[in-house]
Amino acid sequence: MSDDTIRLVTIGRIIRRRWRLLTILTVVGALVGYGTSVLFPPRYTTSASVLLPGAWEERELLTQAEIATSSVVVDRVAATIGWPQVRGSGLRDQVSAKASDGNIIKISGTADTPERAQQLSDQVARQFVTFAARIAGDDTDPDAAAGPEALRQLVVQTSRRITELADAAGAGQTVESVQTRTELTKLRTALQEAVNKLEQVDPATEKANMVVMGPAARPTGEAPPTSIQLVVAGALLSFLLAVIGHLTAARMSRRLRTEPEIAAALGSPLLGTVDVPGERNANRPEGRGLAARIRRLLGTDVRWDVPAPQTSGDEASRQLRYRRVCARLRDRLPAPRRLLVVVPDGDDTARRAAGQLVTEAGGDPSVLRVVEVSVSRPMVPDREGESGALLVLSAGSWTAAELAGIAEACADAEYEMVGAVLAGTVRTRPTRSAGHPRDAAAPALAVGDDARRGSV
Repeated sequence: MSDDTIRLVTIGRIIRRRWRLLTILTVVGALVGYGTSVLFPPRYTTSASVLLPGAWEERELLTQAEIATSSVVVDRVAATIGWPQVRGSGLRDQVSAKASDGNIIKISGTADTPERAQQLSDQVARQFVTFAARIAGDDTDPDAAAGPEALRQLVVQTSRRITELADAAGAGQTVESVQTRTELTKLRTALQEAVNKLEQVDPATEKANMVVMGPAARPTGEAPPTSIQLVVAGALLSFLLAVIGHLTAARMSRRLRTEPEIAAALGSPLLGTVDVPGERNANRPEGRGLAARIRRLLGTDVRWDVPAPQTSGDEASRQLRYRRVCARLRDRLPAPRRLLVVVPDGDDTARRAAGQLVTEAGGDPSVLRVVEVSVSRPMVPDREGESGALLVLSAGSWTAAELAGIAEACADAEYEMVGAVLAGTVRTRPTRSAGHPRDAAAPALAVGDDARRGSV
């Protein structure tokens, strides 16, 4: 699988063959999410809106949003609400503000209860409006509020006085009177222009008249992430990590799956592939003890990365594969001789294939002798008349180093590796009817009798 593309069928195989383990890990992840929600108490968030009348540019709105969460405003809020062991620096993380369409500053407050969240948002909005009004000079002092209007009245009175002085200067009969009237007219014009400019500036001063658009609504639900969200996130994360872990392990696996790879690792050719009917517990290794029981409970004692067995032909077609392997083996032997059939320890499929191969060879133990060899520390028994070794194994179960170790063990015992046979698990079909008998000729390997050799 290391070079295969990850497909949905691969993920489906993981779910089918590891559903117990995935279920347990998902439950554990949900419990971790629940524990996280207990450690971090629920939070509630609500918002209060402040309207800024007049024309505002975007950068000015962003500046006002920063002022709303400034330390000056938050410190005043902390002093006003009077929560124990709460200071302005602690409230800054619970307050946020952003500018939205329509010259509105949306101020949000987060607290551990709905009541506190509502109180916090309202207080921040009020303190922000008060502080912004003070910066713009919009004071609540009546004298200060009446200042611009008094200035207008003073300008009007001065303009009237100028008119009176101009009338008193005469009708312009002398040069001095003409000059006086001209200077007074210029002064009146300048005052009028000043009044016009003052009236144009007045609408801009309305920017300081911010309005809190009602109290903040009391939140009815927790702010994300809620307890349910944490539980679901923990379960989903555990499930995804388990699936990714399976895929990563399969990607990093060095088990050989293709015939060229196996032949290269052994240094001998493959004589063919034989089919072994699958059994319910054929791939489930036997074991005792607590660890083996836990593996059986979780379903980890059966490999998931082995493809589902394909449907094979009937018994006659499976026996035909064995006879063809026997025929290829006879062709490779210079003379009839006994062979040692080597099966990796723990490879149940290969062990069953070796037994069927002995049966097809005539069932004589003096022709083929089957031995199981440990893969971790391979040791082949001494020769008892055998001159060659035949390795029977299943694909996707062993690495190149393990197969090379078996080949070296055979060479160390002075066995010539004549080839290998690949065994695969298949699903069986219904048996043929009695009208299709099995071929009577079964080839033998180590005898020279033509009657036993037969033809394939």
